[in-house]
Amino acid sequence: MSSLSSLTINRPVLATVLSLLIVIFGAIGYVSLGVRDYPSVDNPIISVRTSFPGANADVIETQITEPLEAAVNGIPGIRSISSSSRDGSSFINVEFKLEVDLETAANDVRDKVSGAMRRLPQDVDPPVVEKNDADAQPIYSVTLQSATRDIIDLSEFAEVNFKERLQTISGVSAVNVWGSKRYSIRLRMDPMLLAAYALTPLDVRQAVSRENIELPSGTVEGSTMELTVRTLGRLRTVEDFNQLIITRSGERVVRFSDIGVAEVDAENTRSILKKDGIPMVACVLVPQPGANYIDIVDEAQQAVEELKKSLPKDIMVGVGFDNTTFIRESIDEVKLTIIQAFILVVFIIFLFLRNWRTTLIPILAIPISLIGAFFVMYLAGFTINILTLLALVLAIGLVVDDAIIVMENIYTRIEKGVPPKEAAIKGSKEIFFAVIATTITLVAVFFPIVFLQGVTGRLFREFSVVIAGAVIISSFVALTFTPMISSKMLRANASQGWFYQFSEPFFTGLNGFYQRSLMAFMKQRWIAPVFLLVAFGIILFLWVTIPTEMAPLEDRSQITVSSTGQEGATYDYMLKYSDQLYDS
Repeated sequence: MSSLSSLTINRPVLATVLSLLIVIFGAIGYVSLGVRDYPSVDNPIISVRTSFPGANADVIETQITEPLEAAVNGIPGIRSISSSSRDGSSFINVEFKLEVDLETAANDVRDKVSGAMRRLPQDVDPPVVEKNDADAQPIYSVTLQSATRDIIDLSEFAEVNFKERLQTISGVSAVNVWGSKRYSIRLRMDPMLLAAYALTPLDVRQAVSRENIELPSGTVEGSTMELTVRTLGRLRTVEDFNQLIITRSGERVVRFSDIGVAEVDAENTRSILKKDGIPMVACVLVPQPGANYIDIVDEAQQAVEELKKSLPKDIMVGVGFDNTTFIRESIDEVKLTIIQAFILVVFIIFLFLRNWRTTLIPILAIPISLIGAFFVMYLAGFTINILTLLALVLAIGLVVDDAIIVMENIYTRIEKGVPPKEAAIKGSKEIFFAVIATTITLVAVFFPIVFLQGVTGRLFREFSVVIAGAVIISSFVALTFTPMISSKMLRANASQGWFYQFSEPFFTGLNGFYQRSLMAFMKQRWIAPVFLLVAFGIILFLWVTIPTEMAPLEDRSQITVSSTGQEGATYDYMLKYSDQLYDS
């Protein structure tokens, strides 16, 4: 590396090109990085959701939840299993130890659930196994409301127009439509008429399954043409269902219209989404892993503005939530902190060096090192988030140290009459091992966080790698670019400005005070161990007494209110209660 310093001093173009390459690659990494609030942390949790419409909570518990829990319980690496059984649905959470690979755990759970399917009721819907992915959280929603259209029409409009357009946005993994109610045919049966014809709902279900089907019927071949034949067996209209034959006995035919009525209704009538008391549907955007949240939302807003131009007048479009608002504010605050820290470092360096030439040389190392750190983030697959930006804030004070050491050593030689080029070569060579030792020490402090286990380790992994990367780049810059630029800018016996003359008495007195204090301290050496013991005691006391938490509480100006009705509460009762809660 010392020979590299000599090479760059003799070939200043090479030093400049190397620094420019760091800046260029850093800029490329910056524009390619995703933006989010915190690093992605995948909690090792696998969920199993199972639906069994019409079954009560006791049946769900004994026939679905318990068999599935018994099946997955034998998977290695499980930390805990929790479950809930409600009318019509079962939900199981399987939490694994942090060292377990999430993809492997998901595959193991799927295998066990597939093996347990034969012990479940025949009419149950297939269980859905999902990973708790930190990137699968929605970041933005577009709401649609109408005072004249019912929620079914509004849902179809959202599916056809908004969902299809928003899915084309780069970085979007999925667009879910919340509150959607699809068209369906609801069969309402009269219990008295069923009893009169000696029928049950199961008979009706079997008739629908038997008649509502399309089968391949082969082909019809001619001399020059071939036609595919298909059976038109699907029941599509209300009249088709009303005329459905349920049973036939001799000449007596019982149709569905004899025991009930078919009508158009929503597929799901037991949930509703409202905004300001008006029913709505919401198109919710889920990002891809590593995507830029801010770019996604900005493009979504542009797409919505384009769609508004062709919207019917009776449809109102709004924003349900925008999680990037907090991200934008937090990142803007950290960026402002970076600027403030940079200005403060420049001011302090100038305050002590008192020369614009000697100040400019180490200052140039800051942007080169920080921009180069973005390329390290890109190679590591990180994102721009609060922790990585905080790492850059801390790195501002670290990356300038090596450049100051190298520049100061070169300047000292120049003041002694050594030619600038020779002073740069000898000065950088003399300080080489000190710079390397400083870099290794700083990296050794921060980089071991990479090996820290648990959620804390995963959160601060990016923090440590970014600082370590910036420090390593600053060391390279200090041993290549700084000696070269010092040999060009520093001069012996340069005239000092008024600020230097004005502050020189103060620094002369400060040096004298330090010398006298050091000599007095050396005569009282017993003070050093006592001071260290007292400092250690204070640190230990603060460590024990200061409360600990995962992260400080954040006020995002959001309030969530959840309510659970008493056992057996109907949907209409909960809807009325929710409306009263909203009005209050």
